[in-house]
Amino acid sequence: MAYDEKILEKSIDPSVHKMLSRAAELHIETAWDRYEKMLPECGFGELGVCCRNCNMGPCRISPFDDHGPKKGVCGATADIIVARNLVRMIAGGAAAHSDHGRDLAHTLLMTAEGKSSGYEIKDEVKLKTLAVEYGIPVDGRTKEEIALDLAKAAYAEFGKQEGFIQFTRRAPEKRVALWKKLGIDPRGIDREIVEIMHRTHIGVDNDPVNLILQGLKASIADGWGGSAIATELSDVLFGTPVPVRSQSNLGVLKKDHVNIIVHGHEPVLSEMVVAAAGDPGLVSQAEKTGAKGINVVGICCTGNEVCMRHGIPMAGNFLQQELAVITGAVEAMIVDVQCIMPSLGPLSECFHTKFISTSPKAKFPGALHMEFHEEKALGIAKEIVQAAVDNYRSRDQDKVMIPEDKTECMVGFSTEAVVRALGGTLDPLLEAVKTGKIRGIAGVVGCNNPKIKHDHGHIGLVEELIKHDVLVTSTGCNAMACAKRGLLLPEAAEQAGEGLKSVCQALGIPPVLHMGSCVDISRILTVCAAIANALGVDISDLPVAGAAPEWMSEKAVSIGSYVVSSGIFTVLGTVPPVLGSPVVTEVLTRTANDVVGATFAVETDPVKAAALMIAHIDAKRKALGV
Repeated sequence: MAYDEKILEKSIDPSVHKMLSRAAELHIETAWDRYEKMLPECGFGELGVCCRNCNMGPCRISPFDDHGPKKGVCGATADIIVARNLVRMIAGGAAAHSDHGRDLAHTLLMTAEGKSSGYEIKDEVKLKTLAVEYGIPVDGRTKEEIALDLAKAAYAEFGKQEGFIQFTRRAPEKRVALWKKLGIDPRGIDREIVEIMHRTHIGVDNDPVNLILQGLKASIADGWGGSAIATELSDVLFGTPVPVRSQSNLGVLKKDHVNIIVHGHEPVLSEMVVAAAGDPGLVSQAEKTGAKGINVVGICCTGNEVCMRHGIPMAGNFLQQELAVITGAVEAMIVDVQCIMPSLGPLSECFHTKFISTSPKAKFPGALHMEFHEEKALGIAKEIVQAAVDNYRSRDQDKVMIPEDKTECMVGFSTEAVVRALGGTLDPLLEAVKTGKIRGIAGVVGCNNPKIKHDHGHIGLVEELIKHDVLVTSTGCNAMACAKRGLLLPEAAEQAGEGLKSVCQALGIPPVLHMGSCVDISRILTVCAAIANALGVDISDLPVAGAAPEWMSEKAVSIGSYVVSSGIFTVLGTVPPVLGSPVVTEVLTRTANDVVGATFAVETDPVKAAALMIAHIDAKRKALGV
């Protein structure tokens, strides 16, 4: 089928081409249309040189006009304003990811006390391992007793005023010593976020470098604290992922089934929806409406969570959420928090779709709010699924258009699964790196952004990396892009260089390892720390690199900051709002290397971005003498 050239330029995914064409036919706008209406975007905003932190402004520094203002009303320069804005983005991202971790601690606490409905401790081995890490006794105690103490210990990490966050001690000793020396070894998770908000209030911290250091401190509290807590406690409650086969892209929706989409980021809700959708009574009711069954699929990181634990198909990544509704085949779009477009409410009214919000933290225009609480979790989930089943009769089959595109994928490579695939030890991986069969390891993560051709940044970068023998670990929307491309299959090793290909074929693994949702980047950090410890070096000495080719959210800013703070060179595919400050730009792209052993780079061309990462990996190999 021929498509308008403008549509082809928006994405590399054929299912997206079909649905954008359908949206145009129905006169429905999408994120791409709204982006085009914003052009030209505010130049001051893109450079990060506007400040709204008090009511003397808003103030904006003019890099375009020699006669324009060079200081805000309070006297803040571009360097100060850009640094303030940047670290506030880190605070927002760290708060979002770490609040996710707090919710998991809450669910574990309630489960241990017997107050939750439908939850259980599924990985008792991991529970005990984490308890030992926290110094919690395990011998002669029930799993509920251990879980209660672990939940309280995890809770304490958020409000702690002094000391250190336990999981930061997974980092190599050299890295921890560096954090201490720089004053960026985080105390409590919430404390570092609040301190950013205090420091960026008018008249407090006006030193750009000092501000950035506090931003790094809060990001470490996120990556090695809140996000790690979310990952580990999810594994305890819902099971540690193991490799499982599934499918991806919009073609996983079924014309003859009740289609339910779980979208957002917290598995506390989606786990219960999956359980409820398997209830024989609800399945029977679905069949009575004329459907052949109930089909649950996922979008965004919730999609990654249920896919890696249950094999639930992934319908798509961030920019496909509106397109899923436009198929006309979705009975319910069930959301919790993060990356959910408020456009879904008005859009759902164009179809029969029920847009159901569930979190007290996140309400949306046009949504049916069915508030979710752990005390009645399974019962509420059944009510939500019931609403979807009842809605099947309202579907207009003439409006249904589901792209046929779907791809097989292998997901669920938790840290434990990676080690198990290697025979129970990291030695085979280390040997493959030493011999050059694996040139290095890349963590490629992040969002979609309509500024970049959908999935082009992700796929262009990843395919170039594996072609040059770089093993890729992937989370979030990048993982979904790779799934749709077929890169999460062992057969994709045929696209890899000879060295990586031989390793993948010997182990029966893909050249791109799906490690989960965005918070699960903590799994990648854990693997890097284990490798560094095995070699007796710091993470910054390893032949590893990170990338976020299509990032857009504040969470991505926090992620990039804690990855660089951990010593990993990171390439961004969209330009952050810092170019209005020569000082901040210099710190992030050059000076940081002398401070934390890593920097950021910005490269919009995915092939050139891969070249930067490969050059960095080669330099680290040479320094290690491998």
